[in-house]
Amino acid sequence: MRTSFSAPAGGFRLSAPPRAEAGARPWVFPWVRVFVPDLALVASVVTLFYALFLFQGYQAFFRDSDAGWHIRNGERILASGSLPHTDPFSFTMAGRPWFAWEWLSDIAVGTIHQNWGLTGVAFFYGCAIAACVWLWFRINWIAGGNFLLAAAFAAPMLSTANLHWLARPHLLSWIFLLLTILFAETATAFTPARAIGVALVTGLWTNLHASFFLGPVILLIYAIGAAAGNLVAGPSHRPKPLLLYAAISAAATLLNPFGFHLHQHVFHYVTDISLLDRIGEFQTFNFHAEGAGQIVLALGIAALGGLLALTQKNLPVAFLSAFLITAALRSARGLPLVALLLLPLANGAITRGLAAWSGLRPNIRRALDNFLAYSNRLRILDARCSGIVWAPVAALLFLSLLRTPAIAARTGFPPDQFPVAASAAVEKLPITARLLAPDKFGGYLIYRFDARRKVFFDGRSDLYGAEFLKQYGRMVQVRPGWRQILDSFQFTHALLPNDYSLIPALEQIGWKPLYHDNVATLLSRPQ
Repeated sequence: MRTSFSAPAGGFRLSAPPRAEAGARPWVFPWVRVFVPDLALVASVVTLFYALFLFQGYQAFFRDSDAGWHIRNGERILASGSLPHTDPFSFTMAGRPWFAWEWLSDIAVGTIHQNWGLTGVAFFYGCAIAACVWLWFRINWIAGGNFLLAAAFAAPMLSTANLHWLARPHLLSWIFLLLTILFAETATAFTPARAIGVALVTGLWTNLHASFFLGPVILLIYAIGAAAGNLVAGPSHRPKPLLLYAAISAAATLLNPFGFHLHQHVFHYVTDISLLDRIGEFQTFNFHAEGAGQIVLALGIAALGGLLALTQKNLPVAFLSAFLITAALRSARGLPLVALLLLPLANGAITRGLAAWSGLRPNIRRALDNFLAYSNRLRILDARCSGIVWAPVAALLFLSLLRTPAIAARTGFPPDQFPVAASAAVEKLPITARLLAPDKFGGYLIYRFDARRKVFFDGRSDLYGAEFLKQYGRMVQVRPGWRQILDSFQFTHALLPNDYSLIPALEQIGWKPLYHDNVATLLSRPQ
């Protein structure tokens, strides 16, 4: 790890960990290290508690109903012993080819759900968030970041990342992205062992989440940045190992049940602008929204870090910053990646910039040096600690709290956002009923009825396609031609959020309300 003062300008090679200052007293008993937690462990444990209880992850994680079909798909795979290749959940796309590209994540949550229910699923993803925080601090230290700045940057990081704290497989992909940055920051030589590790990790990632392509992309950006750095600042970097690792990572993405067809499918999905324009999480974030200040701060820190990295001739970090910030400004899904991947690297660049800042007044320079020295001493003390023994203790304690009757009774899909109460009325309908319900309800209905009742629409936008979403939008917005679209699907019933203008439109043409609460209305088509 780099110290705050000795980090090289190149900024992406691992150097020696911080050493104790002269006269500093080491631990009397080395085994004490495992009982005294470091900042990374403290932050990850606190984050786990916050995510599960203060953030109310036992409900908030399920505010996206896609969690429902992920769980049921995993259970179906476990029961059948085979992967689905056609859609098993809807009556609109029944029999259509379907890429269950997150099948391994689905198996994991399906297994957890069968044994521990939604409490186990919430705990599983809470632990994934905590692991991300632990890795985030490790990147701060490897990048030569300042101890106090790391503690300060943790706040905007968490405020930005919690936009997508959901019980979905992308939380697992964050772990792999952080591991990729850790690897890229330290991979100065090519070894067969590391090459095998890259292949295995990438292969696992490919079957967990569709973001696997970012692994070889990040390694390639580091390789290109290293090569460009050699042209600008002389031969101080070694791009060849990174380029080889990027090639191995790319080849390992073929280790999936769908082969190269998965790559074709993902490519068509992420380049289908007409489809992505109709999916909210792929739209530009509303920076006027309440609480957006922390997100703006995270973007600002990341941009400053990228600019400083450029001036320090750390082109890998500069190029990666430009890539991720551009992606985040285009799509809200990129904002957590900026906070997770770029803030630690920005910390390193800012720390080096503060240490080298010249032309300051003597008193300001002295105060800045004292700040850096004090933070460096804290980091030296922190490096002596681990406290890893407390991680399982805290995890078991929090799991026990989740399983208390008061919290267990509230765990699951938020009843003020999903038709939890209305599902009792839906259950009385014939199993062959063709129910018009939005994609927001689709995943919950798949979960609630264990996939026995087929849905009209759910969150698998890659399956339904742009044309379907276009027709759906025209119908629910009661735009010209909506009656023809409605009739083409031969619905027998409708379950709609109360604020949908389609409800009074259906009532005007004879549909009768069967059930109504403060969340949804169930209607029946006239005979």
